[in-house]
Amino acid sequence: MLESSLTKIILKISGMSCGNCVNTVGAALSGIAGVEEVSVDLDSHQAKVTVNNHDITARMLIEAIRLAGYEAVEAE
Repeated sequence: MLESSLTKIILKISGMSCGNCVNTVGAALSGIAGVEEVSVDLDSHQAKVTVNNHDITARMLIEAIRLAGYEAVEAE
């Protein structure tokens, strides 16, 4: 896969308070087809998601996080 075809989406997540929360959010995001890499940070309350499919939107990632029990918005 060419690096230029990858897109990074950064999300701000509310409601995470522990390592288990980080694992839950990471698993929810990693389970989406086309997601190449996920990094969830408890201190910054952010997830950095690298996708290889331009059909994957921040809205889709936010919905997966919501279904896992957390709230998220795209970072500015």
